Amino acid sequence: MKIQDLNLSTQIKQFYTDSGITSLYPPQSDAIDAGLIEGKNVVAAIPTASGKTLLAEFAMLRSILNEQQRGKALYIVPLRALASEKYDRFRGFSGIKKNNDREISTGIATGDFDSRDDWLGQFDIIVATSEKVDSLLRNGSRWMGEITVVVVDEIHLIDSPDRGPTLEIVLAKLMRMNPKMQIIALSATIGNANEIAKWLHAALVVSNWRPIELREGVFFGNAINFVNSQRGIKETHKDPVISLATDTLGEGGQCLVFESSRKNTEGQAMRMATAISSLIRGGTKEKLKVLANEINESSEVETARKLAKCVENGSAFHHAGLISEQRKIIENGFRKGLIKVIAATPTLAAGLNLPARRVIIKGYRRYDVNFGQTPIPVLEYKQMAGRAGRPHLDPYGESVLIAKTLDEMEELMRQYVLSDVEKIWSKLGSENALRTHILSTIVTGFARSMAELLDFMGATFYSVQQEPGSLKVIIEKVIEFLVVKKMVIEQNGLFPTRLGELVSRLYIDPMSASIIIEGLDMIDEKPILYTEFTLLHLVSRTPDMRQLYLRSNDYEWLSDIVMEHNTEFVQIPPQFKTDYEWFLSEVKTACVMLDWINEKKEDEIVNRFGIGEGDIRALAETTQWLVHSMAEIGSFLKKSTAKKAHELVQRVEYGASPELLDLIQIRGIGRVRSRKLFNAGYHDMEVLRMADQNAIAKIIGTKTAIKVLKQIGTTVSLKEEQRSLRDFNKL
Repeated sequence: MKIQDLNLSTQIKQFYTDSGITSLYPPQSDAIDAGLIEGKNVVAAIPTASGKTLLAEFAMLRSILNEQQRGKALYIVPLRALASEKYDRFRGFSGIKKNNDREISTGIATGDFDSRDDWLGQFDIIVATSEKVDSLLRNGSRWMGEITVVVVDEIHLIDSPDRGPTLEIVLAKLMRMNPKMQIIALSATIGNANEIAKWLHAALVVSNWRPIELREGVFFGNAINFVNSQRGIKETHKDPVISLATDTLGEGGQCLVFESSRKNTEGQAMRMATAISSLIRGGTKEKLKVLANEINESSEVETARKLAKCVENGSAFHHAGLISEQRKIIENGFRKGLIKVIAATPTLAAGLNLPARRVIIKGYRRYDVNFGQTPIPVLEYKQMAGRAGRPHLDPYGESVLIAKTLDEMEELMRQYVLSDVEKIWSKLGSENALRTHILSTIVTGFARSMAELLDFMGATFYSVQQEPGSLKVIIEKVIEFLVVKKMVIEQNGLFPTRLGELVSRLYIDPMSASIIIEGLDMIDEKPILYTEFTLLHLVSRTPDMRQLYLRSNDYEWLSDIVMEHNTEFVQIPPQFKTDYEWFLSEVKTACVMLDWINEKKEDEIVNRFGIGEGDIRALAETTQWLVHSMAEIGSFLKKSTAKKAHELVQRVEYGASPELLDLIQIRGIGRVRSRKLFNAGYHDMEVLRMADQNAIAKIIGTKTAIKVLKQIGTTVSLKEEQRSLRDFNKL
């Protein structure tokens, strides 16, 4: 099927032909035949790299350029990183003009969870995570009713216990708000795509077609064993992963290696760097040094130095312990073909567009707190395997599992290579999942009685798989909780209180709100010498906080902390009860944030707590949201702690003491440079404006000083020094 033959506007067809796309892949043609550009709902379960995003673009652009009804598209993604990737892609539509002569515009929403963000309504395409869309619905964003097309990327994540219920409720609400909107649901791996299609009243497009062949096999005995063939691999190293990688590099390809833990990714990348360094040619080597320098400059933590050393030699590791700047450097370096091998945890497989010629799945078992080491689901394996093969760059794609014995090889072949993916199941049927969503459903007026709640639940994916009435007992229990906690009034119907409205808007679990309120009450009632630590521990107790694991050497020093600060805790459980271990985990989590706001070096925090720099940032972000919620609830209930909580929000955001809060708001200056300036006598922006510029440059470097001084409105007399040939080449 040719682009020129489609029932789309000339502008859209011209955009794609100018981009070099003149014809469609078979699965794309199937979606067109199913009514995609006639406005019909479509579920596309087609492999990675077979053109799912193009289908979404056709539907969005067709609706936006519709002369009869002004269209607005919402593109829902599971990850912030994926939101940025899609945002960058869709901004390319700015050359296409609507009938009012304005260009198509794209916005992105991943930030605050208690904002209406009405400004987003000016855009034609809005890219957002499902959690952000949920919060926009709760906060009554006006433009949500104008959506004509919603695209759901990675729809199979409805199966996720963490994120699935939110995505499911969001879609149920959007379908009720905008019954005529078009829904496009995309995934590479759905075992029961027919049930998703039934739920969304959608046409189903299922295909195994890929633009390049995917060969799935198991490595054993110096060969990759496929279903009907073998491929011998020269043993260049005792580690089979390195032999497989050097084989691919020798052909001009790249590798992704999936490992089961962060520690394993780092070890694999370091061994790989030593093995492949000699295979990297001169020009590439110089460019890799530039990337390594960028990573070194991004952080003072030992992990960054380790990563930079790997990158300099052509390999990298990728996991959630890295900060976003480092992950972006790695991803871009891999896309440009500079980094040859990435060892990653499976999070990389969840949507990011980073294909490679050969995908090596070294660790197919994951640690589960309840069951120990367990095999990964087939769905997860297929997600990783699907990353093999770069369209237009690779002649084929290969995914390789690694076996140590013949029996294991046969088992892996049967369990993964030859298996179909599992069915996905709604995770809406738990009290934890329903608590927050029932409150928001009542607050936003989607249901105001038990009958209406059950009717609303009848529009969820859960109702396709199970009888929605089976939720009645859980719903009644949740409503009882919300009534007792004064968030809902049950009187001739279900109505939110002002507290209930606030909790829903803040986007926190009602259980979290209850724990915070009880803690604030106890601070007012008891002689608790409350401090920042008290408030940090209180939010660390909530189900919205992911507490840190305890290591064997943590118990002793944490118990000492508890004894030292015993007057600052709202509650300390008896030492010999099972609750005490949870309590210590909460204390450990709070201690990380205490060190953070007291400006302890990140390297010290990383080493003390056994976490990554990225974990510190993620923990700070969650803590900031929960402390902000505490401050808002405290103000509403007129609690004595509200003022201290409001100040703590900024300290957590920047990781700084109160005296730095003026300086640190200058973009790019950071907590370390702010402290250097403060200690040198530059206490605020006004003093900085009047300062000797050369003196400032000596403290924080000329390059940073120029940026800082420009930001605060000072005429800059400094000139950046030309320090290297690389800098000269940039001019």
